Amino acid sequence: MTSRRTFIKATSLAAAGIALGGYGTATGLPGRKEYISNRPAPSSRRFVSQAVEARIAEIKSVIRDPELAWMFENCFPNTLDTTITYSEINGKPDTFVITGDIHAMWLRDSSAQVWPYIPFIKKDEPLRKLIAGVINRQVKCILLDPYANAFLDGNQESEWKSDITEMKPGIHERKWEIDSLCYPVRLAYGYWKASGDSSVFDSDWLKAMELVYQTFRDQQRKTGRGPYSFKRTTSWQTDTVPGNGWGNPARPNGLIVSIFRPSDDATIFPYLIPSNFFACQSLLQLSGIYGYLNLFKEAERCRALSEELTLALSNQATIQHPVYGEIYCYETDGYGNRLMMDDSNVPSLLAMPYLGCIEKEDRIYQNTRRFALSENNPYYFSGKAARGIGSPHTPGGNIWPMTLIMQAMTSNSPSEISDCLQMLRNTHAGTGFMHESFNKDNPADFTRNWFAWANTLFGELICKVHDEHPELL
Repeated sequence: MTSRRTFIKATSLAAAGIALGGYGTATGLPGRKEYISNRPAPSSRRFVSQAVEARIAEIKSVIRDPELAWMFENCFPNTLDTTITYSEINGKPDTFVITGDIHAMWLRDSSAQVWPYIPFIKKDEPLRKLIAGVINRQVKCILLDPYANAFLDGNQESEWKSDITEMKPGIHERKWEIDSLCYPVRLAYGYWKASGDSSVFDSDWLKAMELVYQTFRDQQRKTGRGPYSFKRTTSWQTDTVPGNGWGNPARPNGLIVSIFRPSDDATIFPYLIPSNFFACQSLLQLSGIYGYLNLFKEAERCRALSEELTLALSNQATIQHPVYGEIYCYETDGYGNRLMMDDSNVPSLLAMPYLGCIEKEDRIYQNTRRFALSENNPYYFSGKAARGIGSPHTPGGNIWPMTLIMQAMTSNSPSEISDCLQMLRNTHAGTGFMHESFNKDNPADFTRNWFAWANTLFGELICKVHDEHPELL
């Protein structure tokens, strides 16, 4: 099975298939560790960016902690090293990006995996073409089905072909998640701003963006439930959808229904708040691109939908917490019900400033942040090894490195950032890589030994700390 539900747990590193060759004892220095790169041999790497390699060498040379430097060297290029298939089709770049140990391309993951490389594309033409290829491939995916979240490289049939939804060849999984359509907009906008290249905004891209807009409108469900429903025969409660595949009841209020979360788990209340915030931001970015292309009608309607979502969020997204005051809820249903929790996967409430959805200094966000990073969040865990946010997607008591990275990314406190770095350094279980999650008391008990997004994101954090708080390295 190649689902995200396939937990790769390890009570020992060998049980997870992890080579222990990354550690060695330095000759003549008993007890001192020598850190040997765990990257593939240069001849086996899927893609090499000279600009990224130069950045790795620059930052690694100033990191005082050899273990942290080793982890950075392993993690930051992991997407390029291991997950990329690049080609040119009819003269256009085409890049298929697997998520790691699952050989499928998620719209979310593929966007996030290459995002930290965008700052280098002006210096590295092959890298620019690679990211243009990701955008072009995502367009093909959206045109195939805007409700699908993950795709195959060709017209193969998925192991999930028996799901009770409109499966097509080339679709790996068809879970409707708002963020699946937001991430490609974020990537295209960031690429355009960094490179000045608008050639990716061709007729196919415009058709795909029309589907993005229309899908958001349909899933506001103002005049009906829309065309999407989903059911799966499974023992995992969160892997299928209540309400005969349509989700739990939701009263139309201007927000967009998301049947699944970024974790690929079904929502409880269908209006997923961090994803609706993300949609607001994506629509403004899309409006900006349309304006540049002199498509003013399309620009205006995207801006109008963003404003509609912003108003709905101001009416629906907050609740008065007895400890933290006014906070953002995680989900709501338009009937007054609120779910107070946060999940690890991005977008999350904690991660909204990272995505540009809200300012870090926002009062309600700060209240929400204190809530999310406390034991009042039912998915916050504190143990012998670390403390942080987990997810219903993984075993109880498991913390996600992604959350520790997001906590550091959204912090203004050097001591908090340093604390997160220390926990990340201490919980990789000797592998030199990030995992999906690890047990709060025993980091050697983890899920997913090859999760490229988390690896690249860790590298992005180290780059940010290097630029903003070099003293912490």
